[in-house]
Amino acid sequence: MERPDKIGRVQILKVHVSKIRLDPGVDLEQVAALTPGFSGADLANLVNEAALLATRENAQTVTLSHFTRAVERIVAGLEKKNRLLNPKERDIVAHHEMGHTLVAMTLPGSDAVHKVSIIPRGIGALGYTIQRPTEDRYLMTREELQNKMAVLMGGRAAEHLVYGHWSTGAADDLAKVTDIARNMVTRYGMAETLGGVSLEESHPSLLGAPTLPPQHEYSEQTAREIDCAVRELVNDAFNRAQDILQKKRALLDEGARQLLEKETLTEAEIKALMQNAPAHTTANATAATASA
Repeated sequence: MERPDKIGRVQILKVHVSKIRLDPGVDLEQVAALTPGFSGADLANLVNEAALLATRENAQTVTLSHFTRAVERIVAGLEKKNRLLNPKERDIVAHHEMGHTLVAMTLPGSDAVHKVSIIPRGIGALGYTIQRPTEDRYLMTREELQNKMAVLMGGRAAEHLVYGHWSTGAADDLAKVTDIARNMVTRYGMAETLGGVSLEESHPSLLGAPTLPPQHEYSEQTAREIDCAVRELVNDAFNRAQDILQKKRALLDEGARQLLEKETLTEAEIKALMQNAPAHTTANATAATASA
């Protein structure tokens, strides 16, 4: 079954919120905008999580804040405040997450950053950056995919820029960016060196899972060219992210400092950080956006 669009999510939410005491100020369209890609079951879980958060706080009604935090719990996992990082690790994570944030705020067409935090969540996340799409998307251009990859590489680029080393914190980012790059090359025909051909055949899925692994028929030489094209896309994404962060180095350090102090920055606080940037940083940011 296809995932519902925004209109469908609003209708599903209306069914589930009828069972809770909803605050009059809650706009279900706002909640639906926070949940692209959610299934009907995900939305039911979201309403239950929001109601549980309100109950724990002895709140009279379920507010938009409860829904926002419930989305974070579903997307990023439970907070793990008992997972204590040493000062150096916290500093690395702060720069890593701020790297994602600044690249996303710089590149045109990137999803808005809703929140950035260095509070560990889930099984392995030491911090997280949540982006909020402004609309449902069904198509993406090559440039938009390249920007998405650059945002994913923003954390690794920030670590390398500040500390001159690699860490294991970018493992999930690398897996995601490599997957995007490989799909661009083998499925979407977006590699200039290989031309507009589809090199892998995907089979219809059953209940969301592929029935068979992707099939391909190409030579070892073509496989080598695919690997080179994927590597080139990933390296280009890293270089673009690092170029942006080099031009915004003062902003990167200030954002990391605020993260270390507050642990979490909201969308409003991130925008204030960008607006209060030093004049030379703002000029560099404009140049970076124009060249992206």
